[in-house]
Amino acid sequence: MNSIILILSQSTATQAGNYFALISQASAVVKFVLLFLLVFSVLSWAIVIFKLVEYRNARVNSEKFLEFFRKNKNLSDIYKFLSNFKDNPLSKIFKSGYRELSSQLSGENKTVNIKLLERSVMNTSNSEIVKLEKLNGFLATTAAVSPFIGLFGTVWGIMSSFHQIGIQMNANLATVAPGIAEALIATALGLFAAIPAVIFYNLLLNKLKVLISQMEIFMGEFLNSSENLNRR
Repeated sequence: MNSIILILSQSTATQAGNYFALISQASAVVKFVLLFLLVFSVLSWAIVIFKLVEYRNARVNSEKFLEFFRKNKNLSDIYKFLSNFKDNPLSKIFKSGYRELSSQLSGENKTVNIKLLERSVMNTSNSEIVKLEKLNGFLATTAAVSPFIGLFGTVWGIMSSFHQIGIQMNANLATVAPGIAEALIATALGLFAAIPAVIFYNLLLNKLKVLISQMEIFMGEFLNSSENLNRR
């Protein structure tokens, strides 16, 4: 058993060494393509991790605030304890809505203009959505562009192979193989960058939809609570 593991590890190391050797012998254009794709892949993974943590925190903190809001119908009391909650979209919507509400009630009419209040909370909601959407576009760009960049490296590698055939006047496997191998590595790295970007972009989009739905529900509840002030 140990001998089998040793053989497999040696085989893997040999293959990895072969890949690195191919990359080191690749043309400058192919090296640039591979480096470009590697940067795209690393940045994509960094963004994915950051956004997953950001969305999780936004959801958890929003749920805590929403629970507190539903238990305490007195808006002024909720505003006093707002600092006890970590930053989240719902608390920011509430803060902007409460300030608009206080401004309206401080006037002579002492009535609530629901349309102005709705506009205020909607503007804050849209602002929060824009913040949450940041960096997601990079994943979409990576998913769309990486395969074509990899394809460019593939085409260039094949062109290099045909060029070598023309120089050496020999079309055997030893002449063609290095260029084809370069091409396949570029294609593989392009897919390696694009496929996770597609998967996680869609995953993050679904998580964002949940957060947006949460905001819409909260805005409805806040506006209802504010409208009830006119009936007292």
